[in-house]
Amino acid sequence: MRTCVDTLMALAHVDGPSVRNEAQFIADRLDVLRQTGQISNDAYLDAGAIQGAFNMIGNLVEMGVPQKEIFSQLKQQLARACRLEEKHPGLDSAVESGRAS
Repeated sequence: MRTCVDTLMALAHVDGPSVRNEAQFIADRLDVLRQTGQISNDAYLDAGAIQGAFNMIGNLVEMGVPQKEIFSQLKQQLARACRLEEKHPGLDSAVESGRAS
């Protein structure tokens, strides 16, 4: 999950489609990981909070909220992602293992 946030924070300008693409990627990966038993239901539900936040951030971008505020929101998700990785070790790598090269 941290890598998903890092991907967005590395952009010079965060746009709605980029945030929504990451949110969809997270949703798809979490579904696969839960269905295959690679993550627990708790990890699935906890990680879903970041996916939901990405959808909200995408809405903020499309409403014209300044990039400074967008990056502030992303920093909050970065902290959340770090806590998630502590609670569910290996979650980030499990999610990222499904990213196309």
